Amino acid sequence: MIRLYNDLDLLAAFRQRRRLLAGFLIATGLFLAGLTLLVVFYTLLPYDAPSGTWYVVGTGVLTGVYIIFCFPYMGISYKRCNAYYKMLGFISKGRKEYAFLPFSDIDDWTTRDGVDVNVALFKVKNVKKDEELIRQIYVDGEKDFPPFKEGMQVKLISQGNLLIEYEIAEEEK
Repeated sequence: MIRLYNDLDLLAAFRQRRRLLAGFLIATGLFLAGLTLLVVFYTLLPYDAPSGTWYVVGTGVLTGVYIIFCFPYMGISYKRCNAYYKMLGFISKGRKEYAFLPFSDIDDWTTRDGVDVNVALFKVKNVKKDEELIRQIYVDGEKDFPPFKEGMQVKLISQGNLLIEYEIAEEEK
């Protein structure tokens, strides 16, 4: 079986998440230190000093820059990294499902639980009716897509429809 994930993937995602959070905390600390410094200097000014306007403008600019930094940094970078880390955690702790299915087709990219994935379609026989259903198996967008061809029989292990391991069955000659 070919494994798509190993223990180092979870460790790398954890370290990246921790680095991103540390960067955010450092930026927040710098913002609070600058804000505190501006407020202290503003309060030390004499009443109705003309330079007080610059401290108010500086405080507004500093706050605006911090807010502009926070939304993309935490809303894009950290959110995506955290979603990937959670997905890897679910893979390591979750219940695995084994299947032997024929590959059908590839569907478009999609986002599942905040992680970009490719969609592989497999045919599944319906137990109650004599028809075939299509099952979607998600393949991590960060990993190379397996060399599936239409009609190949594939043994796969998935967790929540996310492909963890696969093996292409030997074709009859």
